[in-house]
Amino acid sequence: SIWALAKAPLLIGCDVRSMSQQTKNILSNSEVIAVNQDSLGVQGKKVQSDNGLEVWAGPLSNNRKAVVLWNRQSYQATITAHWSNIGLAGSVAVTARDLWAHSSFAAQGQISASVAPHDCKMYVLTPN
Repeated sequence: SIWALAKAPLLIGCDVRSMSQQTKNILSNSEVIAVNQDSLGVQGKKVQSDNGLEVWAGPLSNNRKAVVLWNRQSYQATITAHWSNIGLAGSVAVTARDLWAHSSFAAQGQISASVAPHDCKMYVLTPN
């Protein structure tokens, strides 16, 4: 998620002939790859950090935002990204697309999620 948000080159460092289905699913997630390849081409960056609980965000084409909630701790934690930290007005309502769960939901003012240890959640926010 962070590599995609940072617009870094996406490389596969394993033998693709013997990778697990889980690894293949991670590496071929078209929604995550689309963030990396977005036509705006602007890197995301860390916008919030609190004791290993981080929010990364960046602009995408069509006034969308990419957001990653990253738990660098060894315990499950709720991470919240406030619109003011990611460049959205507090009153803006969005459709949030969870790029790993492949599901969408409505949000306004902030987005929160419970994130497993050493894991992340990745979203694309589209203003309504």
